[in-house]
Amino acid sequence: MPSMHTDKAFEADLRDLREKLLAMGAKVETLIVQSMKALTDRDSALAEKVVAADKDVNRLEVDIDELCRKILALRQPAASDLRLITTALKIVTDLERIGDLAVNIAERSMDLNQAPPLAPYVDTPRLAELAQRQVRMSLDAFVSGDVAKAEEVLRGDDLLDALFLKIFNELLAYMMEDSRNIRRATALMFIAKHLERIGDHALNVAEMVVYMVRGKDIRHPQSRNLAE
Repeated sequence: MPSMHTDKAFEADLRDLREKLLAMGAKVETLIVQSMKALTDRDSALAEKVVAADKDVNRLEVDIDELCRKILALRQPAASDLRLITTALKIVTDLERIGDLAVNIAERSMDLNQAPPLAPYVDTPRLAELAQRQVRMSLDAFVSGDVAKAEEVLRGDDLLDALFLKIFNELLAYMMEDSRNIRRATALMFIAKHLERIGDHALNVAEMVVYMVRGKDIRHPQSRNLAE
C-alpha cells in the first residue's frame, strides 16, 4: 500500500477508506455464510434476516462513494494514491453485487424450504466455501497491496468454475431421473450460478488490485500475464 503521507488528514481519509471497504467486505462475507446456512438448515427466518441486511451493504456503498469523491475533490491524489481511489470505486460496486447475490440465494432458500430437500444439496455448500474464500483473499490482497495473493485468486477461479459445472451436471441428472425434481433442481442451479457469479466479482477485485499495485490493467485475458 502507499507509504505514509506528511498530510495527516489525507492519510486519515485513506485509512478510513480501507476500513470502510473491509467492513463492507466482512458484511457481504457474512451474508454469503448466512444465506447458505438458511439453505442447508432450512431456516427461512435467517434468510429473511439476510434480505433485510442488504440495506446495510447499500449504505456502506454510498458512504464509500462519498468518501472517494471527497478525497478526489479535496486531496487531488496522484499516481499510486489515485489508483487506490479508482480501485476502491470499482471494488465497492463488486461488493454491492455480491451482497445482492447473497440476497438472491436467501430468497431461493426460502422457496426451497417449502419442499422436501433434494439430496444433500450436492456440492453447493463446498462451492459457497470456495466463493467466500475468493472474496476474502481478494480483499486481503487489496488491503495489503499483495499482488501474489491477488494472482492466487485469479488462479482459484478455475477451480470454482469447474465445481459449478460439476454441480450443474449433477442437478441436470436429477431432473432427467424424475420430473418431480425439476423445480427444486432448477432453484439449486440458480443458487450455484449466484455463487459462481460471486467468484467472478472476487476475480474482478483481484484484477483491480493488480492494477492498483502495478498500474497494469489485466481485466481482459489477452492483457493478463501473471509472470510479469
